[in-house]
Amino acid sequence: MLRVGLTGGLASGKSFVGQALADLGCHLIEADELGHQVLLPGAEVFDDVVNLFGDRILDQEGFIDRRKLAALVFDQPEMLEKLNRLVHPAVGARQRRMIEEIQRTDPDAIVVVAAAILVETGSYKRFDKLIVAVCSMEQQIERAMKRGPYTREEVLARLSRQLPLDEKVRVADYVIDTSGTKESTLEQVRGVYNSLRSLSA
Repeated sequence: MLRVGLTGGLASGKSFVGQALADLGCHLIEADELGHQVLLPGAEVFDDVVNLFGDRILDQEGFIDRRKLAALVFDQPEMLEKLNRLVHPAVGARQRRMIEEIQRTDPDAIVVVAAAILVETGSYKRFDKLIVAVCSMEQQIERAMKRGPYTREEVLARLSRQLPLDEKVRVADYVIDTSGTKESTLEQVRGVYNSLRSLSA
């Protein structure tokens, strides 16, 4: 089995690349989706997060409102650190269980784990290969604002807290430039997939 990390920056095309790799036959695990799951009522860290931040982070149905939560930790590094100490181990445990299950049922699999902060945390070193999805900062801003609703200033503030893409590229085995057409991106993805498939054979 080949373990592949997939990362990028805000709105740099990581999700598109991940889905394209899944369409080609890779097993895709999205850390962001696991992050949603561990925060659901009754899940691993729901009670701990509510105890830490209070009922103000809950919506009318009693679910954690991730936007409210993000707003609370945005300018408070110590609270973000506390939140990460709760969420990251739970996400990591789910990820490991999923990888173990894939390894058991499909030993020749290519498993792609898509996560925003693989390089920042150093966890990219656990993977056999690392893919980084990149585009220009202006494209990141435009895409994030479209996906939003965020103002340009909010997007710039979020980007300023992320490791620059060129630093992530330094440790990448593959770089996929998503700034062109979808077909151009898909062509690069197919090339990377073929390379990974030859390694996992």
